[in-house]
Amino acid sequence: MKYVIIGGDAAGMSAAMQIKRGGNEQNEIITLERGEYYSYGQCGLPYVLSGQVESTDDVIARPVKVFREKYGIDARINHEVTHIDHENKSVSGLQTETGEPFQVEYDQLLIATGVSPVQPDWEGINLGGIMSMKYIPDTEAIKAYINQHQPKTVTIVGGGFIGLELAENIEEIGINVRIIQRGNQLMNPFDEDMAELIKDEAKEKGVELVFSESVQSFKGQEHVDTVVTDKNEYETDMVLINVGVKPNTEMVSDDFHLGPKGEMIVNAYMETNIDDVYAAGDCASHYHRVKQLNDFVPLGTTANKQGMIAGMNMVGQHRAFQGIVGTSILKFFDLDIGRTGLSEKEAKQLNIPSDTVKVETNAIAGYYEKGQHVTVKIVFDQNSKRLLGGQVIGVMGIDKRIDVLATALYHNMTTEDLLNLDLAYAPPYNGVWDPIQQAARRTL
Repeated sequence: MKYVIIGGDAAGMSAAMQIKRGGNEQNEIITLERGEYYSYGQCGLPYVLSGQVESTDDVIARPVKVFREKYGIDARINHEVTHIDHENKSVSGLQTETGEPFQVEYDQLLIATGVSPVQPDWEGINLGGIMSMKYIPDTEAIKAYINQHQPKTVTIVGGGFIGLELAENIEEIGINVRIIQRGNQLMNPFDEDMAELIKDEAKEKGVELVFSESVQSFKGQEHVDTVVTDKNEYETDMVLINVGVKPNTEMVSDDFHLGPKGEMIVNAYMETNIDDVYAAGDCASHYHRVKQLNDFVPLGTTANKQGMIAGMNMVGQHRAFQGIVGTSILKFFDLDIGRTGLSEKEAKQLNIPSDTVKVETNAIAGYYEKGQHVTVKIVFDQNSKRLLGGQVIGVMGIDKRIDVLATALYHNMTTEDLLNLDLAYAPPYNGVWDPIQQAARRTL
């Protein structure tokens, strides 16, 4: 059997390793990566700028030679697939270093091409000093530009996950940071009342925030020196654009079913609507257990799971993906910021009769150490009291609260079930009533 995988990162290589473990030794596995790097942690890249992570080399889990020499995978680099011929079961494209065309036939194909940053069509966007961060070469280019030009002010367009991580890491090396956000809050997945806590932290750390303005263009000679919005102009020495991502699915034909953002629609077994073609990771749909709908929430954790499951199904090990609940967490200066499930505004958009409870309390026993604050907001069904989602922001213990809520969501638990959980308690770690249980008590 000949397996071809497009994409050499989380989903693609999780699948390749699963095929290697569960398949016949005679199977041929070919992976086609358009870049030069395999299996690396993209989420760690912002921390390279501040030196928290010493080098981009440190985020690489396995160099490409390991897949070739240790596992016998034909792992190719600089191979960009531009066309999939599913009727003749082949993929074709260009070797980006030489420009030479290539074609590879397959018995089974996995599309694991990930996402790319959205690049708006703004005037002046090609000026020097305007960049986005997604890949290792992006990070190296940003770091090199900072070292060479010594910018005093960096403007970040977009106040989402990557935007906030960039803001923190750039501020920590002594550069002034401005965030321009088209909407009226940072971190759109959070409800507005919780986003206020994030805004307060940004302001306290000296980040300039510009809300409700849309970038129109950039000015400068060779390098950017001004950002022009629909309301104002801002002097700057560098611009980092992070306004969203789009699935890399340009190579597929209209025969494939795509979602509203261009993602490959897959079933629980990572199968597309085309025989012997699978998709997984950031370029694929993600079934949301709470919404009970296909969603698009590109995260490395999901990509690894979907890749593993795709690989198992490709070698006949019948396994279904159980879906996501939309869990994420972020460090932003002294705050930890986590969410899972539905926000209040999402529940309203889905016409779910819902209610919310928010508590502000201490993350541990108040007499043990004061000031370890945490704010918990839970969303629940008005009628059944089934938990729908939660947001937790504070200075410690945020990860464990979000993970408890995510587990509760996976198992369709109610707020009363939350109250009944036997959670760990000792004064250095918790109060006798965990903050999420304090919130749950108010729903009864």
